[in-house]
Amino acid sequence: MIDSEPQILVALASRMTRAFPALKGVFRLPDGRPVSGELCASSNGQAVVLADAAGKPVAEGLEILLTPDDPRSSYFTVADVAIGIDFHWQRTESQSFRGDALLRADKDGTISVLNRIGLEAYLASVISSEMSAQAPPEFLKAQAVAARSWLCAMLEKKKTPRKASSCSEGEILRWQDVNDHEGFDVCADDHCQRYQGITKIISDNVARAVGATHGAFLVHQDTICDARYYKCCGGRTDVFATAWEDADFPYLASIADSDIPHPPMTSEDGWAAWLGSSPEAYCNTKDTDLLARVLPAFDLETLHFYRWRVAYDKDELEEILRRKSGIDFGELQHLKPLSRGPSGRIFKLQIVGTKRTVTVGKELEIRRWLSPTHLLSSAFVAATEHDPKGRLTRFILHGGGWGHGVGLCQIGAAVMAEKGFSSDKILAHYFPGAELRKLY
Repeated sequence: MIDSEPQILVALASRMTRAFPALKGVFRLPDGRPVSGELCASSNGQAVVLADAAGKPVAEGLEILLTPDDPRSSYFTVADVAIGIDFHWQRTESQSFRGDALLRADKDGTISVLNRIGLEAYLASVISSEMSAQAPPEFLKAQAVAARSWLCAMLEKKKTPRKASSCSEGEILRWQDVNDHEGFDVCADDHCQRYQGITKIISDNVARAVGATHGAFLVHQDTICDARYYKCCGGRTDVFATAWEDADFPYLASIADSDIPHPPMTSEDGWAAWLGSSPEAYCNTKDTDLLARVLPAFDLETLHFYRWRVAYDKDELEEILRRKSGIDFGELQHLKPLSRGPSGRIFKLQIVGTKRTVTVGKELEIRRWLSPTHLLSSAFVAATEHDPKGRLTRFILHGGGWGHGVGLCQIGAAVMAEKGFSSDKILAHYFPGAELRKLY
């Protein structure tokens, strides 16, 4: 447990041959010399070389820390920061950040740009980056508590060895988690929490949500909760082991996202019926005004998330699988779900081809293999089409939900807030048995 606000080290950009940080205000080098304006950082193969706008070197070292004289008004801007990496909304942006800038030399001769900042300031940006700042206030408060809890649980988790993925000739089970990162606490993209500094306007709503929940965490049995979140559960949340290692957390139990009980299906026919219908749920909303007040602009590019459909010609899917998995399955014959979580998300999928048959998991690896970017979720049933001679020609995936489905459903939580639920009630719904506690 913690009793004071931690400082967070965030990786903003990595594997860069050159970086061009622009300093707004006076920053100090480690020896106290002031620097400001446009700079160029490059690698000489062993260290970072920092030069001013005229090209004159001003510092050199394995790490160069730039500390603002006035953290409240000063900031730095980094060009060409990649966001949404490997997702369909991937793009680059110039982004600005408060706090310290850290330039680090990497072993491969490239450089990384990192940001050291206090947790509460980091959190205000995460909420503004993850969701629109115009979202309902009680939802923003719930999001603040969940994000703060996840981050500090993650910092503790990084102290323990990562549980290994399992790979053999016939089965590949992979997952990614924060233990994969070394040399910093979190990345700035969706792999951890979307963090875009002050690039996204931190509104009064977000500032009030962070201030009202300052130092508040979800706790279970005197341990900060690993409070995961995502966009849309699709009607029912899932459990931790569907997406990550085989672990059980009572506060991440699967729940129906509705006042109406929706027990999990028990057969493939049941899942086909569930994913082919549109059962009532908080996240089953067509309220475009609310969605525009909740989702950032590029997330609004995804219009169908509660239920969705993806179709591939057989040849097209064979090529995607070859490219994404590195395996030549030959002619694709069958996609067979072997194990599903209680939301319907598949965490073991058998892919049957004329050359190879391989079982893949967990949910994110399945989403990656079956799409040029990522499927919205692994909760789907696969139908097939055949030509008049009976030859398989197409695969059609009928799916539901957006994201891993574990913990807080952001769209469902926003709808709950719009209906008048308090942040406490929202958190109690998605994290059953967790206690809300102020730790600093």
